[in-house]
Formats: sequence, C-alpha cells, structure tokens
Amino acid sequence: MFKPMDVKIHHFKDVPLFELSDFTMYELNTAGLSTILLGSTSTRYADRYTIADMDYTDNSKKYIANMVSDFGVYKNEIVELNGHVAYVREDGLTFKSQKALYNKKTADVISDTKYTAYLNDNIVTGDYIKYNNISKKIYSKNVVAIYQLKEEK
Repeated sequence: MFKPMDVKIHHFKDVPLFELSDFTMYELNTAGLSTILLGSTSTRYADRYTIADMDYTDNSKKYIANMVSDFGVYKNEIVELNGHVAYVREDGLTFKSQKALYNKKTADVISDTKYTAYLNDNIVTGDYIKYNNISKKIYSKNVVAIYQLKEEK
C-alpha cells in the first residue's frame, strides 16, 4: 500500500569550513614573517583557501615578491592567480597578465597567457613567461622587447 520515497543521498566532498571577510593571513617561519595573504573575502576548504581580491606577498626569498589578482587559490604553497594579475618584485621587475601560477617552494612564477613585463624603461611582451625569483632567469615565448640603451660618454 505504501511505497517508500526515493530520496537521493548527496555526498558533499568539497564543503567550505568557513568564510571570512577582510581576510588577512600571516605565515611565520624560523626566520620571521614569510608570507602575507590578503583578500576582501576568503573561503577555507579542507585543502585550500579561495580568495577574492587576492594580495599575496612572499618575503621568504632574497627579493620580496608581491602578486595581486581578482581571484586566487592558495594550496600547498602554490598560488593560482586569475584576473588582472600584477607581479611586482622589490628590485623593479613587474609583469601583468590575466593568470599566473606561483610556486613558493621553487620561487617560479609562470603565466601561459599574454603578458607585459617592465623593468625600468624596458618593456617586454610575449605569450608565455616563466620567471625564477632566486636565479632571476626569465624564459619566454613570442617575445617583443623595447629596450632603452644608455649612451656612454
């Protein structure tokens, strides 16, 4: 006479633990402050943070590197940045792109989309950039560069 209802059981694997407004996170190591991570909002999952209006500063290498973007994900010392990405290093190197990936362990920042890089009056554009914050080596594809040469007297 009675038929049991067919109830669907949902298994949620990716449930947020909490969400914060005006998010600020400091990471410390034995040498002191190594990372500052800021955002307008952040959602904490079991394995990562997702951050709106991300502002990430890595102070663990020789040169301080700062990255900002519209949205970011921080997971296992990997920072994924999306939307209006700007990378600025304290010695003056800057590049802008639409997305980038920063590996804190290796100090590599990679963007596989069009970018524009600046250093003093020099401008470089390309389709791919890989920059290492330790070795200061840049790898790029389809490069167009405008360099300002200084005249010796």
